[in-house]
Amino acid sequence: MEGDELVRPFMFLMTYMLLKRRGDLNYANMQRRNEVQRRIRHRQYFFQRQRRMLMMMIAGGIRSNDRIRTRPWSTTPSTDWWERVVMTEFQPSDWLDRFRMSRETFFHLCNELRPRLARQDTSFRLALPVEKRVAVALWRLASNIEYRTISTLFGVGKSTVCRCVRDMCHAIVALLSSTYLRRPSEQELDDSAQLFLSKWGFPHCVAAVATLHTAIITPSNNASDYANPAGWLSVLSQVAVSGQGKFWDVCASFPGGTDPADIFQNSSLWATAVEGGLSPYPPTTFMGRSLRYVLLGEACYPLQSWLMKAYPEEKDGRANHAAPTKPQGLFNRRLSEALRVSEEALLRLRARWQCLSKRNDCGLDVVPTMVLACCILHNMCESHGDAFEAMWQAQVAETESPQPRYEQLPSTCIDQKHADEVQNLFCDYFEEQNN
Repeated sequence: MEGDELVRPFMFLMTYMLLKRRGDLNYANMQRRNEVQRRIRHRQYFFQRQRRMLMMMIAGGIRSNDRIRTRPWSTTPSTDWWERVVMTEFQPSDWLDRFRMSRETFFHLCNELRPRLARQDTSFRLALPVEKRVAVALWRLASNIEYRTISTLFGVGKSTVCRCVRDMCHAIVALLSSTYLRRPSEQELDDSAQLFLSKWGFPHCVAAVATLHTAIITPSNNASDYANPAGWLSVLSQVAVSGQGKFWDVCASFPGGTDPADIFQNSSLWATAVEGGLSPYPPTTFMGRSLRYVLLGEACYPLQSWLMKAYPEEKDGRANHAAPTKPQGLFNRRLSEALRVSEEALLRLRARWQCLSKRNDCGLDVVPTMVLACCILHNMCESHGDAFEAMWQAQVAETESPQPRYEQLPSTCIDQKHADEVQNLFCDYFEEQNN
């Protein structure tokens, strides 16, 4: 009896463990059966869906290897205008007027951007060809019309238009900057100096530095920082223009209220010029003196031995300084004439790509890239010899807001010492030429 009493608890424990083990095995088997049944139902649904799609394609008389059927809830706008009119009926004048470049330059641009813009077809829709993506973006840059209008014209969605513009601008900056927006070689510096002398009458000069304001919509943050001296909101860019009217350096993305002198002093162009990167080594001789090539700038920039600006002049009959002498006045006139190269280049830029002349409704994260892309496209068109229509310039002159003008720096404390000696050297040159 005592042995039975000792064995009974052990038997109860073993019975409980065996029952629990059996329950666990039954639960695991049930879970496994449920998973198998779920996979079977999923596979049946997948096969039924494919069967339905195949029946719909057969019923519609569409072969699967000819055209991919779009989603039932998506619409397919007409692309007849692009495929029939543009690609087959556009004349050279139409390409130039609508896309601001020749047909040859257009397809050259498409081939250059193909590695970044090409997309693959999916099982539900065909990808837009690179040529159409570039055309959509160029139409926007050239006209600055609404996305909705371009969407209807090309038969694509408004979001697609926005994406095409953004993608193309980024692709241009990434792939073409090294070709069309780079530091000039020594031969290009010499050619630019010859053009400044022969066309603009200013010797020993290779580029002009200027500012470009692009009108924008009111930003959500720090809107007052974007108010420029003319009173409207803008993004400020700094450009360096060669004697050929091409851009060598572009520094964008600054609020319109930023001081141009601060931008210039913190730019790569300033560092390059200080190091002598814009002049051959050893420097050439000018007026019997070894002198590096110089840049020309507006009155708001600090005077440097390599950056010439005008002597201060009286304004409204008042002056806080001595009036310029006759040689200094002659220097100012020649400098003003030479600065026309940057004024004309910027005017051609804004006339060709009117997204820079009208108020740009893109986000602040897109506008700087768009400015860089337009400058690169400007250089490409100029290099390929594409025509420029005078009526584009007339349209911009009528519609755009005047670019702000900057006053003379109130202090010369940031002017380089002995830079006025270089100024006087140019005064002597112009006086000799005038006599």
